[in-house]
Amino acid sequence: MQFRHQKVSVTAPARLHMGFIDLSGSLGRHFGSIGVALNEQATRLTVAGADRRLISGPSSARAEKCLATLCKALEVPDTLEIHIESAIPEHVGLGSGTQMSLAIGAALNAFYDLGLSVRDIAKVMVRGLRSGIGIGVFEQGGLVVDGGRGEHTVTPPLLARMAIPEAWRFILVFDKRGQGLHGLQEIQAFQELPPFPRREAEQLCYLLLMQALPAIAENDIVRFGEVITRLQRSVGEHFAAVQGGIYTSPEVAAAMEWLAEQGAVAVGQTSWGPTGFCMVNGAGRAEALVELARRKFAASDTLVFIGASARNSGGLVVVE
Repeated sequence: MQFRHQKVSVTAPARLHMGFIDLSGSLGRHFGSIGVALNEQATRLTVAGADRRLISGPSSARAEKCLATLCKALEVPDTLEIHIESAIPEHVGLGSGTQMSLAIGAALNAFYDLGLSVRDIAKVMVRGLRSGIGIGVFEQGGLVVDGGRGEHTVTPPLLARMAIPEAWRFILVFDKRGQGLHGLQEIQAFQELPPFPRREAEQLCYLLLMQALPAIAENDIVRFGEVITRLQRSVGEHFAAVQGGIYTSPEVAAAMEWLAEQGAVAVGQTSWGPTGFCMVNGAGRAEALVELARRKFAASDTLVFIGASARNSGGLVVVE
């Protein structure tokens, strides 16, 4: 096969997973989730033709596996040079695996002119088994809601996509020591979870549709934050038995409690953590609160605080 382009560059944004809606499928569909794309955390890579396969940069081992799977399934040569400029940290709740898979898949798609959609690539890489947030943010960015899994679902359908107001900012809290559940541990954890109450799933559906999404449309960060905090508490309590509490990291839990006391909203943990997140209105307010948090928790050598903004566009593919 001959390739038509010399180089393809891809940017795949990290995502916050803000929670599931129905973990037991008591209403006929399993999971369903809400999340948002981020600007400051992303996987960025370039793919170019080469005489042999060469992969460099962070998360090279993961990229190697993705490339092997994709090239075999798509029947294209793997004699490529891939340079990873930056990679989303692995297993901290920011969607690193899905974004690496989609980034390399999108690069191959453009490089070899395969005519694939993002969901075609996700299907090959077996992504979207539970959440479709990573797929949705690569497709369109912004805040996305997926419809979970039903009887005929291949990848969770995108139900809603909304732009996050420009002034809204996130504060992320990382625990440098640990990783969230992933792989076989994650599968086992889902199997061990008790049934999710049907009435709770119904309540979360209502709050999401009739309060959280209208709050984005009306630029009401407080009301949006109330719903996300409520959803996070519900899901966190459900996961507590398998992750050791509402938060995976006790240190992150303490930091999130303090941030809420300072007026932050939408307080929770993304995916299995250990990363926590919250929101404030205004870039200046976010910067000031990040600095206060760093001083407050300076004695801890485990926590890292950074500010972030929502990315209201999807993955970027540039062909040269």
